[in-house]
Amino acid sequence: MTPEVTVVGAGLAGCEAAWQLAQRDFRVRLYEMKPKKMSPAHHSADFAELVCSNSLRGDRLENAVGLLKEELRRLGSLILSCADETRVEAGGCLAVDRFGFSALVTQRIREHPLITLVSEELKQMPAAPAIVATGPLTSDALSEAISQYFGSAQYLHFFDAAAPLVTRESIDMDKAWFASRYDRGTADYINCAMDREEYVAFVRELASAEEAQVHGFEDAKVFEGCMPVEVMARRGEDTLRYGPLKPVGLPDPKTGKTPYAVVQLRRDNAAGNIYNIVGFQTHLRFPEQKRVFSMIPALKNAEFVRYGVMHRNTFLHSPTLLDASYADRRNPGIAFAGQMTGVEGYVESCASGFLAAVCMAARLRGMELPDFGDTTAIGALAQYISDQSVRSFQPMNINFGILAPLEQRIKGKANKNLAIANRSLERIEQLRNEGKL
Repeated sequence: MTPEVTVVGAGLAGCEAAWQLAQRDFRVRLYEMKPKKMSPAHHSADFAELVCSNSLRGDRLENAVGLLKEELRRLGSLILSCADETRVEAGGCLAVDRFGFSALVTQRIREHPLITLVSEELKQMPAAPAIVATGPLTSDALSEAISQYFGSAQYLHFFDAAAPLVTRESIDMDKAWFASRYDRGTADYINCAMDREEYVAFVRELASAEEAQVHGFEDAKVFEGCMPVEVMARRGEDTLRYGPLKPVGLPDPKTGKTPYAVVQLRRDNAAGNIYNIVGFQTHLRFPEQKRVFSMIPALKNAEFVRYGVMHRNTFLHSPTLLDASYADRRNPGIAFAGQMTGVEGYVESCASGFLAAVCMAARLRGMELPDFGDTTAIGALAQYISDQSVRSFQPMNINFGILAPLEQRIKGKANKNLAIANRSLERIEQLRNEGKL
């Protein structure tokens, strides 16, 4: 009889971990507090809810997150399988129907015969073997229990923000057009142009707009990878024009000229009737969001079906606490996964859940742990969060900079990245062929 493993949290990491353990014939008890208790950022009772964007980012091998997705696909990831089945067109990105994706993950988890669901909030640390994947919105009770478990306040925290959603029919297409940057992939983004006068006025109002009250919020605590748009506006007039409003590669087909600034909208559901304002994470008051974002010419009469929201993200100081299998250095029968470990992003969270589960399964069977090393994206990410030499630990998206460099020199960034990706996938196939997964 294999032991039952407890998994806490049915987000992306928790669902992936539960699935991988069950696929390896372990019984899993999966705790999820929704729908009995909801965090401020959650709206659906389904698992693997996408709180912020509906995009899993780039899907090319020359892109680090594209490589990470391909590794997970080849390894039988539940999350990637469901994402591919519910994808919506988004140029070179993998975007999904937000609700269809979560519903499919929920269905697969509920139907697995070895996964038992417990719909309640766990307020204390589970006994080993267990994987805790309660995410950046871990409840106060469990957060306190984790802090006591480690014997000190080893949590850090920052603030994360979600972008607003608008209806497709309320966008003025006389002042917008469909295109993908540099015509890569299909023309899946709605592009809303702004001239210099419109842009300057918009930035001025955005920088001075009234924010919602969020206890403890300071600009210094905003994670750079998911910064509220109003914080960017306060950093300088051109900050947005070199960030999410960058017009490069998006000429206006009506004039043939590149606008001064461009706001992009990405389809948020399969029906194509709801769009996400790309890069517009915010914690402005709702009336202020309506007022300021309606200054974008194509969004003058936009109908907002969801306003942006601000919420707290919490994560462990993983380098001092966790090893490269996401397990407690003192007690490897307890592991953690997801954004609470300091990986940043949907796909990265999924990868951490996968690796934590695979290593937990090997450990429980007395087998050698699979060595992904730093030549794979999955392994490099795990090594980053467990690197004890990191002094100022901050959440990290996958990037080629944390993978081992190539032994030979290759000209061109894209060619070099592709060579790194091919080396990584060869290692993944080697691990699969050796039966170590």
